[in-house]
Amino acid sequence: MAAHTPPAPQAIADLPSWVLGRAAARGRGLVAAALADEGLRMWHHAVLAAVAERGPVAQAELGRSLAIDPKDMVGILNDLQTEGHVTRAPDPSDRRKNAITVTADGRRLLARCRRLAARANDELLAPLTPDERTRFLDLLRRVAFAPEV
Repeated sequence: MAAHTPPAPQAIADLPSWVLGRAAARGRGLVAAALADEGLRMWHHAVLAAVAERGPVAQAELGRSLAIDPKDMVGILNDLQTEGHVTRAPDPSDRRKNAITVTADGRRLLARCRRLAARANDELLAPLTPDERTRFLDLLRRVAFAPEV
């Protein structure tokens, strides 16, 4: 049984940024636990999904698009390549760059992970009706992707 966590002081609990952070932490925890069943961490899943969607993609571009430090990207790609989920080869258009491509095994893993992540997100949003989920995501996207002022 989890230890009881005392509630945050009201002055903090009333801040949208704090509540959003708590919701994000809960969501990350649920998805991370689900992905662990496949032996993946969150960044592995994000990189694999990006490569599947955009591949073949330059390693540097991939890191920039996901805001992953280049040194961390090397480690993540090493892990995925060692497990046979991606391949790295010189980019035909610029041999100084690596092009990353998802393998058939990587696509199968990604399909399993999508199902696991969907179940975790269903658990996260369980308190909401389907219409509330749609509205919540629309509002959240507006907040998350608002233009800089």
